[in-house]
Amino acid sequence: MIREGAISFNAEGAFYNPRMVLNRDVGVAVTRVLKITQYLDALAASGVRGLRIAKETDVEKVILNDVSRRACSLIEENIKLNSLSNCEICCSNANVLMHQRRFEAVDLDPFGSPAPFLAAASRSAGSYLFITATDTAPLCGAHLKSGIRKYQAVPVKTDYHREMGARILLGTVARELARIDKAVYPLLAHVTDHYVRLYLEVKKGARLADKTLKMMGYLEHCHECRSWRTIPGMECRSQGSCDLCGRKTVTAGPLWLGPIQDRDLIGRAIDELEDVKGRSDRALRLLQSCGEEIDEPMYYDHHRLCKDLKTTPGRIDDLIEDLRAMGWEASRTHFSGVGVKTNAPLGSIQEILSGAELNDIKRH
Repeated sequence: MIREGAISFNAEGAFYNPRMVLNRDVGVAVTRVLKITQYLDALAASGVRGLRIAKETDVEKVILNDVSRRACSLIEENIKLNSLSNCEICCSNANVLMHQRRFEAVDLDPFGSPAPFLAAASRSAGSYLFITATDTAPLCGAHLKSGIRKYQAVPVKTDYHREMGARILLGTVARELARIDKAVYPLLAHVTDHYVRLYLEVKKGARLADKTLKMMGYLEHCHECRSWRTIPGMECRSQGSCDLCGRKTVTAGPLWLGPIQDRDLIGRAIDELEDVKGRSDRALRLLQSCGEEIDEPMYYDHHRLCKDLKTTPGRIDDLIEDLRAMGWEASRTHFSGVGVKTNAPLGSIQEILSGAELNDIKRH
């Protein structure tokens, strides 16, 4: 018997990943904030995700689906074990179920890529769509051809590859929803350990879909000096050369360039997380970091930049402070412990880092 959150359950004979506890803790907190009444756990396996939502939130109806009859029998056993009366079990192909029925919130947590389920989930989700992707290598550019096939976009492997993966996935979802006149509004996006996790609000309307597609675009990256520029819009207008060093550039996309964190929702989720039974401090730190990020795509690797400049890395917080003093926006990022988000050009960052040792002397 396994304990997680407020439930006890048996996972024998069905997939259960204990490394995803943080993922499910955050999911419970976000669901509490959104006050969802109907929730589909489309690929339930042992049922732990849906069971926690049924037990730890005010959702009136939780539908747990899995194509495996053994998994469905196990889910039924676990429902009885936790005395839950707000659950419905479906034993169906997830795509078939989502094409047949509509749900207020759809949660996709597949083993691997969510790509095969995105079309059906986009049609089925009435208000919210939650997605986990564990195939980070294709999303981040490490397995280029696989990423292009699955997500109809070109990912580029860079220092900010973790955020690249999140924005490639989000862009794919935005385009899939737009095909059926639905708009997407990101609430929370995080990349933790081996997976990408998205929490998205969905709204109907062709005009709204058109507006959200304006958040799409491309990213032109220079591997030589590590600078990049964004190219808004669905039309790729790459220059082919770097503004800073003149070297050849590569282009990633289409991907999402708009905001990915809703600070108000994240703040309320932090409050709810305090009441999640057994939640980890790591989950709290994750949400706090996401809520403090500025709305700028991608980030710079502080240590890589210092290595390029042959300088000793100072404190990241000092770099952020200096950027802000120069009038730029800057923050840390949850995507990387050595990452810095800023709207400052690379030249300004290099100027600060080149004078870091002198600045350290002045501070002391």
